[in-house]
Amino acid sequence: MEETAANNATVSPAPRSRPSLLTFLGGVGTVTGSKFLVESDHARILVDCGLFQGLADLRRRNWRPLSCDASDIHAVVVTHAHLDHCGYLPRLVRHGFRGPILTTAHTARLAEIVLRDSARLQTEQAQHANERRWSKHRPAKPLYDDTDVDHTLRYFDPVPIDTEIEIIAGTVLTLRGAGHILGSAWAHLTLEDGHTLAVSGDLGRPGHPLLRPAEPFSGADVLLTESTYGNRRHDDEAGRARFTAALTRTIGRGGTVVIPAFALDRTEVVLHELAGLRRAGVLPASVPVYVDSPMALAALDVYRDAIRAHAPELRPDITSHGMAALSPEPFLAARTVQESIEINHAQGPAVIVSSAGMATGGRVLHHLRRLLPDPRNAVVIVGFAAEGTRARDLVDGARTLKMFGEYVPVRAEIANVPHFSAHADASQILDWLSGAPAPHTTYLVHGEPDAAATLRDRIDRELGWTAVVPRSGEAVLVR
Repeated sequence: MEETAANNATVSPAPRSRPSLLTFLGGVGTVTGSKFLVESDHARILVDCGLFQGLADLRRRNWRPLSCDASDIHAVVVTHAHLDHCGYLPRLVRHGFRGPILTTAHTARLAEIVLRDSARLQTEQAQHANERRWSKHRPAKPLYDDTDVDHTLRYFDPVPIDTEIEIIAGTVLTLRGAGHILGSAWAHLTLEDGHTLAVSGDLGRPGHPLLRPAEPFSGADVLLTESTYGNRRHDDEAGRARFTAALTRTIGRGGTVVIPAFALDRTEVVLHELAGLRRAGVLPASVPVYVDSPMALAALDVYRDAIRAHAPELRPDITSHGMAALSPEPFLAARTVQESIEINHAQGPAVIVSSAGMATGGRVLHHLRRLLPDPRNAVVIVGFAAEGTRARDLVDGARTLKMFGEYVPVRAEIANVPHFSAHADASQILDWLSGAPAPHTTYLVHGEPDAAATLRDRIDRELGWTAVVPRSGEAVLVR
């Protein structure tokens, strides 16, 4: 019997997918600009898309093109709505990105507030620079504007937490609660070759006064974990005591306390603390609390809606207390420019909570310019201050601060109270990792060099895991 060609043919195995490539485009050697590109045979996924902030060399990187065309990126995963994780999105869309932006519903809502505020500030700063001629660029231009934000919002695609979502054939995303700010998540990706990648985003403190703790790390072949406080330990009781003492001293000498606070979560946490001090009688009813940030007030509305809806990521005691958890009455909202200006004429001691948290822009600069020269006043820094920001300069003891093209003397008291930070400290990150199987490699990102290196050494020493601090622009295989 004659054999057929089919009988003699050798069956070739199906081609296997090549390992995915992970490139560190930002968030390396700094706490800003988080961008991590994952490329497989059929998909390019960008995890986080943040702005660089702080040092001029970092800010200039926002103007450089990415290493790949924006139009070639299939999807963006955003872990949370802080500017250093989502603030580059309108620039990406301007350059041709047209895929889905996958994130939680609360992050999508907060990100709109953040991006519109960012576009407004950039536009105002460019106009101010052109009018006062303090920029070397002629003319100075914003990185993006409100029209770019309008275009970007069309691509937001909210996804439920703890649910597998297929981004593209063979690539699956699951978001888990991160306890950092409302809507924050850490991301788990299953790639088309079967390997897995987890990205922590920013992890919250287990003792966050408003949010439940992060869902524990459950394992992945490759892990990217933040290291903002990789060389520090939070002491909540000591921090709370320092905060209270700074307020008491300043009020006692008839001064005003300025608190530069991030509009997302930090303002809410500060208001929660002030509400407790008001109830305890430490903050007298005669001392008004101003919230001078349209962005913070808009974010506060989102938090209030979450409280009304009993959002599962909120702590049970917060939902049971309702609006009182965020209301240190009398609490005065300055939404308009005129209302902000009127704060300058208030008599007697006061507390002003205003963004931005690192004093890189926003209305807080006007308050600092007015209040820093008077030793009766105080500035309380309530979170991490990145290198190259005005908040960091104040913490490091600067005697002058440059704002609006001129130097302002620093004679006010400066109090550094980092316990208000929404980031986990080193031991809390290790607790988040413990109990999970060891990844093939753990990369320490979103931290300044000393913090990242210190946490790397602790992970190696205490968990026995292979831990690496990557270089900016470095590409590695996910396997």
